Amino acid sequence: MSTRQQEHGGAASAVQEPTTLEVIAIPVADVDRALGFYEGLGWRLDADYEPGPRFRIVQMTPPGSACSIQLGRGVTPAAPGSAQGTYLVVSDLEQARADLISRGAEVSGIYHNVYDSGEQKRVVGPAPDGRSYASFASFTDPEATGGSCRRSRSGNPGGDPESGARST
Repeated sequence: MSTRQQEHGGAASAVQEPTTLEVIAIPVADVDRALGFYEGLGWRLDADYEPGPRFRIVQMTPPGSACSIQLGRGVTPAAPGSAQGTYLVVSDLEQARADLISRGAEVSGIYHNVYDSGEQKRVVGPAPDGRSYASFASFTDPEATGGSCRRSRSGNPGGDPESGARST
């Protein structure tokens, strides 16, 4: 990653070169089953490359996303189903949940988390204050990869300018 030096109040500091997250590797045992699941969700197939019996890479992108996933054999040493905590950021959580269900995904009800004495508790229903990044609906793929849709009032995955919230 390159940096440029810039003067700030007499002290030099490094300015980070802009970067983008392009791909997340998702370990799977059955590439064709995973491919069928994500195709069923309406994700775009970007690549399906298999140069030999020990390596196959499939890249897919959710509608409207700048970040893709890669599934395959030999793509990552991680165990199938070990990828957890990925988020699809949506502006209409109810609609996104209904769409996933209509496409065959098993999706939880909408919930929000409450932190009581440092313990996280899942509570049924959207966050009562309606703030961004606080309401979720979880799903898993056939490989037990866990993900969630989370609501942003702006649908902006980098943060919500209305609330000042930043995605983490």
